[in-house]
Amino acid sequence: MKRDEALAPLSREHHDALILARLLQKNAPAYKNLPIETSEKAAYALEMYNNNLQDHFLKEEKMLDKLKNIHAEIDRLSAEIITEHRMLTISFMGLNKKEDLVEAMDTLGFTLEKHIRKEERILFPLIQQHCSQEILKTIVL
Repeated sequence: MKRDEALAPLSREHHDALILARLLQKNAPAYKNLPIETSEKAAYALEMYNNNLQDHFLKEEKMLDKLKNIHAEIDRLSAEIITEHRMLTISFMGLNKKEDLVEAMDTLGFTLEKHIRKEERILFPLIQQHCSQEILKTIVL
Protein backbone atom coordinates (compact mmCIF):
# COMPACT_ATOMS: atom_id res chain seq x y z
CA MET A 1 0.00 0.00 0.00
CA LYS A 2 1.38 3.37 -1.00
CA ARG A 3 1.86 5.58 2.03
CA ASP A 4 -0.45 8.59 2.17
CA GLU A 5 1.42 11.89 2.03
CA ALA A 6 0.24 12.73 5.57
CA LEU A 7 2.08 9.69 6.93
CA ALA A 8 5.03 9.73 4.54
CA PRO A 9 7.33 11.94 6.68
CA LEU A 10 6.98 9.60 9.67
CA SER A 11 7.44 6.59 7.43
CA ARG A 12 10.64 8.05 5.96
CA GLU A 13 12.01 8.64 9.48
CA HIS A 14 11.50 4.94 10.17
CA HIS A 15 14.27 4.06 7.71
CA ASP A 16 17.07 5.44 9.91
CA ALA A 17 15.43 3.97 13.00
CA LEU A 18 15.38 0.52 11.38
CA ILE A 19 19.08 0.80 10.57
CA LEU A 20 19.70 1.73 14.21
CA ALA A 21 17.59 -1.22 15.36
CA ARG A 22 19.61 -3.59 13.21
CA LEU A 23 22.92 -2.02 14.29
CA LEU A 24 22.05 -2.70 17.94
CA GLN A 25 21.28 -6.36 17.39
CA LYS A 26 23.89 -9.05 17.94
CA ASN A 27 25.84 -10.09 14.88
CA ALA A 28 24.74 -6.98 12.99
CA PRO A 29 26.60 -6.41 9.76
CA ALA A 30 29.04 -3.52 9.59
CA TYR A 31 27.37 -0.39 8.28
CA LYS A 32 29.44 2.16 6.44
CA ASN A 33 30.23 5.18 8.65
CA LEU A 34 28.47 3.66 11.68
CA PRO A 35 30.15 2.43 14.88
CA ILE A 36 31.44 -1.10 15.29
CA GLU A 37 32.46 -1.25 18.96
CA THR A 38 29.80 -1.93 21.59
CA SER A 39 30.36 1.24 23.61
CA GLU A 40 30.37 3.35 20.45
CA LYS A 41 27.12 1.74 19.29
CA ALA A 42 25.54 2.55 22.66
CA ALA A 43 26.69 6.17 22.45
CA TYR A 44 25.41 6.41 18.88
CA ALA A 45 22.05 4.93 19.92
CA LEU A 46 21.67 7.52 22.69
CA GLU A 47 22.61 10.29 20.28
CA MET A 48 20.05 9.06 17.74
CA TYR A 49 17.41 8.85 20.45
CA ASN A 50 18.12 12.36 21.74
CA ASN A 51 18.44 13.98 18.31
CA ASN A 52 15.83 12.07 16.30
CA LEU A 53 13.71 9.40 17.93
CA GLN A 54 12.53 11.42 20.89
CA ASP A 55 11.06 14.04 18.54
CA HIS A 56 9.74 11.30 16.24
CA PHE A 57 7.85 9.71 19.13
CA LEU A 58 6.32 13.07 20.05
CA LYS A 59 5.19 13.70 16.47
CA GLU A 60 3.57 10.28 16.32
CA GLU A 61 1.81 10.81 19.62
CA LYS A 62 0.46 14.20 18.51
CA MET A 63 -0.82 12.56 15.34
CA LEU A 64 -2.44 9.72 17.28
CA ASP A 65 -4.11 12.21 19.58
CA LYS A 66 -5.83 13.74 16.54
CA LEU A 67 -7.16 10.31 15.55
CA LYS A 68 -8.92 9.45 18.82
CA ASN A 69 -12.35 7.87 18.53
CA ILE A 70 -12.20 7.41 14.75
CA HIS A 71 -11.86 3.62 14.91
CA ALA A 72 -11.62 1.22 17.85
CA GLU A 73 -8.60 -0.65 16.46
CA ILE A 74 -6.71 2.59 15.86
CA ASP A 75 -7.44 3.58 19.47
CA ARG A 76 -6.22 0.21 20.75
CA LEU A 77 -3.05 0.34 18.68
CA SER A 78 -2.45 3.97 19.64
CA ALA A 79 -2.42 3.00 23.31
CA GLU A 80 0.07 0.20 22.55
CA ILE A 81 2.29 2.51 20.50
CA ILE A 82 2.42 5.12 23.26
CA THR A 83 3.25 2.46 25.87
CA GLU A 84 5.99 1.12 23.60
CA HIS A 85 7.40 4.65 23.21
CA ARG A 86 7.70 4.86 27.00
CA MET A 87 9.36 1.45 27.22
CA LEU A 88 11.77 2.26 24.39
CA THR A 89 12.68 5.56 26.05
CA ILE A 90 13.49 3.74 29.29
CA SER A 91 15.62 1.25 27.35
CA PHE A 92 17.55 3.97 25.55
CA MET A 93 18.14 5.91 28.77
CA GLY A 94 19.32 2.74 30.48
CA LEU A 95 22.01 1.91 27.92
CA ASN A 96 24.71 3.78 29.84
CA LYS A 97 23.86 1.88 33.03
CA LYS A 98 23.74 -1.70 31.77
CA GLU A 99 26.36 -4.23 32.80
CA ASP A 100 25.61 -6.54 29.87
CA LEU A 101 25.47 -3.88 27.19
CA VAL A 102 25.49 -6.36 24.30
CA GLU A 103 22.33 -8.08 25.58
CA ALA A 104 20.62 -4.76 26.41
CA MET A 105 21.35 -3.42 22.93
CA ASP A 106 20.21 -6.65 21.28
CA THR A 107 16.90 -6.55 23.15
CA LEU A 108 16.47 -2.86 22.36
CA GLY A 109 17.26 -3.43 18.69
CA PHE A 110 14.68 -6.20 18.31
CA THR A 111 12.09 -4.23 20.31
CA LEU A 112 12.60 -1.10 18.21
CA GLU A 113 12.39 -3.06 14.97
CA LYS A 114 9.17 -4.81 16.06
CA HIS A 115 7.68 -1.46 17.10
CA ILE A 116 8.44 0.17 13.74
CA ARG A 117 7.12 -2.82 11.80
CA LYS A 118 3.86 -2.62 13.79
CA GLU A 119 3.46 1.02 12.85
CA GLU A 120 4.31 0.47 9.18
CA ARG A 121 2.46 -2.78 8.60
CA ILE A 122 -0.56 -2.43 10.89
CA LEU A 123 -1.17 1.07 12.26
CA PHE A 124 -0.46 3.19 9.17
CA PRO A 125 -2.57 1.00 6.84
CA LEU A 126 -5.44 1.15 9.35
CA ILE A 127 -5.18 4.92 9.49
CA GLN A 128 -5.24 5.13 5.71
CA GLN A 129 -8.18 2.74 5.53
CA HIS A 130 -10.38 4.40 8.16
CA CYS A 131 -9.52 8.10 7.92
CA SER A 132 -10.94 10.43 5.30
CA GLN A 133 -8.71 12.73 3.29
CA GLU A 134 -9.99 15.60 5.41
CA ILE A 135 -8.79 13.88 8.59
CA LEU A 136 -5.50 12.88 7.00
CA LYS A 137 -4.89 16.51 6.02
CA THR A 138 -5.19 17.52 9.69
CA ILE A 139 -2.35 15.20 10.71
CA VAL A 140 0.21 16.47 8.21
CA LEU A 141 3.34 17.21 10.19
